[in-house]
Amino acid sequence: MTKLFFVRHGKTKWNLEGRYQGANGDSPLLAESYTEIDDLANFLRPLQFNRIYSSPLNRAKTTALALEDRLPGNIPVVIDERLREFNLGKMEGMKFTEVAKRYPKELYAFRHAPAQYDPTVINGESFPQLIARMQPAIKEIVAQDTGKGQYIIVSHGAALTALIQSLLGTPIADIRKRGGLSNTNVTTIETTDGGATYQLIKWNDTHFLSKTLDETDTI
Repeated sequence: MTKLFFVRHGKTKWNLEGRYQGANGDSPLLAESYTEIDDLANFLRPLQFNRIYSSPLNRAKTTALALEDRLPGNIPVVIDERLREFNLGKMEGMKFTEVAKRYPKELYAFRHAPAQYDPTVINGESFPQLIARMQPAIKEIVAQDTGKGQYIIVSHGAALTALIQSLLGTPIADIRKRGGLSNTNVTTIETTDGGATYQLIKWNDTHFLSKTLDETDTI
């Protein structure tokens, strides 16, 4: 059995401002995000992890390294380019309100109708393209696991929503059926057959956070 703990990075300045960051945009973690990482580490501390994998974007990498620093056991941290956020093209850096005015069709499909999302106009990445990029990284993690391994994967809200649902066998049209993922949440799945199938243990778990979530925490 292999168990995967998917963590969305800590909350950033652009998250607070309601801006899309995407695969190329980035902004620093808020000071209070380190408290949330403390909360997450306290929750995960009783468990043993073989490795932490992270997107190379600073908001994810900073979260991964801060988490490793707070967990026992000198867990190796591996940076993997395939774990980046969606390439959102022209939407990156724009406020949600601006995107709604300029690209209403693309924004609606991205958030509410994934099967209809066509990012051609914004020069972005489609759901099938993102899944094809990210799934091999997970398959490699599972394939090299020789026992009851547990792994943390630190990445991004929209990308992880699509990736995890794809691993669970969810059609693209239903990828948003459980909602989005909050900053510093942990979503846990497991496989008992080497990655042929996956089972959801907990979606978007934030019960350990000491803060009260608001609409800027979840995407």
